[in-house]
Amino acid sequence: MKAIRYHAFGGPDELRVDEIPVPHAGPGEVRIAVHCAGVNPSDWKRREGQYQAFEDVVFPFTVGVEASGIVDEIGDGVSGVAIGDAVFGFGDGTVAEKAILTHWAAKPVAVSFEVAAGLPVIVDTASRALDEVNIETGQTLLVSGAAGGVGTAIVQLACLRGITVIGSASSPKHGYLGSLGAIATTYGPGLQERIAHLAPMGVDAAIDVAGSGVIPELISIVGNPARVLSVADFSAEHYGAKFSHGPPEKPELALAKIARLCADGLFRLHIEGVYPLHQTADAHRVSAEGHVTGKLVIKIGCKIG
Repeated sequence: MKAIRYHAFGGPDELRVDEIPVPHAGPGEVRIAVHCAGVNPSDWKRREGQYQAFEDVVFPFTVGVEASGIVDEIGDGVSGVAIGDAVFGFGDGTVAEKAILTHWAAKPVAVSFEVAAGLPVIVDTASRALDEVNIETGQTLLVSGAAGGVGTAIVQLACLRGITVIGSASSPKHGYLGSLGAIATTYGPGLQERIAHLAPMGVDAAIDVAGSGVIPELISIVGNPARVLSVADFSAEHYGAKFSHGPPEKPELALAKIARLCADGLFRLHIEGVYPLHQTADAHRVSAEGHVTGKLVIKIGCKIG
């Protein structure tokens, strides 16, 4: 089968379409014929070697940690799923024609394979960040870099919890943030003054999604580093703020919940770009530029268009 792999750390040109053996589902796993796989900043950061300090990578390494598709093999001890079921979830090496999922949920008919493939990472990251920053119903949350995939999830999940959300993004994305339920503002110089105007009673917590060096400013806005968290800036803890990272805990619950929310129209994910397997490097380049609204996905199971 075809899969996207890299044989050394480096730029997007390290990505190759390789022919590799088809994997088989082990105990507690399912194999899917992949329709789509999500693209995440962690994919290209891992490829660049940014995670070497806390993560082992064995070369050649197959890209991808989330996907949607059709179950075609079931491992021992698995129940509640059958061959032919449409599912989405977490796995390793998902940018491939077939992939093993370790955690999954049924894909609702009303949710496309593209959207489903982009959900697992952002929903897990957003749920974990909201829990770890200790934000509660009735409070105000500032999300820095709110228009990307994780920001999209944080805004919507926070609003569903009854939290007022202020999201920063470039001006062209303010309408998008408003449609998700956030109060939009621009990032950059003068952020503290703009936030003071939008939230005269103050901000209770802040989450940094973009990793753009704003941790000190967010701490100044919130007034307490313990109520500031980043999912992207490794230096956050240097300032007394929190840094959140996986692996996910009980992800099946989060996946099943988001499937219901999507099916009921209470959660949506904008897909900015869909790329064929052989253009995965292009998707990585676009993701690394940091201007994606929502998510990018790789479409594998059928032709685009």
